[in-house]
Amino acid sequence: MGTGARLLRRYARDLLPLRKAGCTLHTRSYSVGRVADTAPPIDPVEQPRRTDVQQRIRRVYSSRIAGPRLVFFDLIQDGYRVQALCNSRKIDSSGESSEEFKQFYHILRRGDIFSGFRTQNPSAYIANSFQAVTGIPHRTSRGELSISAMELPKLLSPSLHRLPEELLDRATRVRNRHVDFLVNPQAAHVLRLRSYIIQHLRNFLLNDQFVEVNTPILADNAGGAIARPFKTSATEFPDRSITLRIAPELWLKRLILGGIDRVFEIGPSFRNEGLDATHNPEFTTCEFYKSFASLEDLISMTETLFSSLAMYVRRLKETQFTSLPTLDIDFTPPFRRIDFIPALEKAIGRPLPDLGVPNASTNILQIFQDLSIEPPTSPTLPRLLDHLSSIYLEPLCVPPTFITHHPECLSPLAKSSRHSRNNQAVSSRVELFIGGREVVNAYEEENSPFEQRRKFEAQLAWRDDESQDAIDESYLEALEWGLPPTGGWGLGVDRLCMIFCGARRINDVLSFGNLKNVVGLVGRESPRR
Repeated sequence: MGTGARLLRRYARDLLPLRKAGCTLHTRSYSVGRVADTAPPIDPVEQPRRTDVQQRIRRVYSSRIAGPRLVFFDLIQDGYRVQALCNSRKIDSSGESSEEFKQFYHILRRGDIFSGFRTQNPSAYIANSFQAVTGIPHRTSRGELSISAMELPKLLSPSLHRLPEELLDRATRVRNRHVDFLVNPQAAHVLRLRSYIIQHLRNFLLNDQFVEVNTPILADNAGGAIARPFKTSATEFPDRSITLRIAPELWLKRLILGGIDRVFEIGPSFRNEGLDATHNPEFTTCEFYKSFASLEDLISMTETLFSSLAMYVRRLKETQFTSLPTLDIDFTPPFRRIDFIPALEKAIGRPLPDLGVPNASTNILQIFQDLSIEPPTSPTLPRLLDHLSSIYLEPLCVPPTFITHHPECLSPLAKSSRHSRNNQAVSSRVELFIGGREVVNAYEEENSPFEQRRKFEAQLAWRDDESQDAIDESYLEALEWGLPPTGGWGLGVDRLCMIFCGARRINDVLSFGNLKNVVGLVGRESPRR
């Protein structure tokens, strides 16, 4: 049976009798105000006063009939649940008949959206643009916030599906995220906490006089990272290939060149690569660039941001998002540091060869052979060193840990120098790892157009299937105008939310899951009871 036929059957079974009884269904929205605009919140343990304004509510979560004159029902809105009490004796005083009261509790169903009307007396008013209950607030003997309704709520928008009592199957939850949010408080709490985390991040930078900007997502080439881009075309330029950005870095540094000394952007980037527990082709990043900031400045800012965010999230979990696991990571500064080359040499039990010679890749491959390690599919020098780091260094970074001074070939956009202990060419770069996952990447930006060209040219020799971009001549030309000494910083917002929400998979912190989930949404069946 098709979707249209099912809807007609439900209409005849459930809704047609309601219309005949005089109910107006699927009404237009109307403004009834927000609680935050009319009254301060009530203390969690305070006995509310008759003049208090309670939380907004929306949808019937459960109902209990306690006799012909008494109905209890739980209403949920924005993650808050409030119990409402309808007593026909009190409803009668507002002009509602006993037959109307009887009709009300017969049509009350889990998942439906009801509405009441605002009165001119000082009784409490719970509302949003879909539902309101007018009544007097009080707390039950168990401390639960409750409203004794003074007017009979009206059905606004019925649910044609029976809202499940539980939804446990992961595949079903991902395909029906709208139902998942209604049934599982934890899923909704993750999404709401993500919003708070991003807002804290934004405020941290705005309070430091940063300017938030938006830079292009579509361009003729993708730069700022080593990754395979998505490619498309535009109607205006059908013969020209256009790529989705893999990072906003080069655009943001152009703004620094333009005299905006502190800029940041929170937004999406796209990389045409695989999916796993921590990677999705479409992801959110925060990048900022700050003139005259050194590597130590960037480290200090990172420690301050994460320690303040940890305190903020702990308070939210104690008060609002109680279904989420507690944050058990210690973010007290200073964070631990690991120097890339000395730590790697200690782990593999031998010194690294000179990484600046033409046959450096061959020499590193010999180490792979000696240690019986399978090399990556594309054995370029940067990927070989990155693979060794993933085996020997990243697992050491369970508590918040900075890996510093990466080999120059891993960071073509960073300033570089000679390591004081081994004379290798290393970058002024730092990565923050938490739980073995990279969260932050920061470095002092290369501001010499001559050095930047040299590094871009060296990068051409390491091109593979995932990185085939040519030298960005427009960026090199921009550098000729004089880029001040600048610190650049990038953070994976999705991974940050995973850590602070206690999520194990990246799709748990995305509104509708990862790319595999999104492309499989169309044509799926709704969850059955």
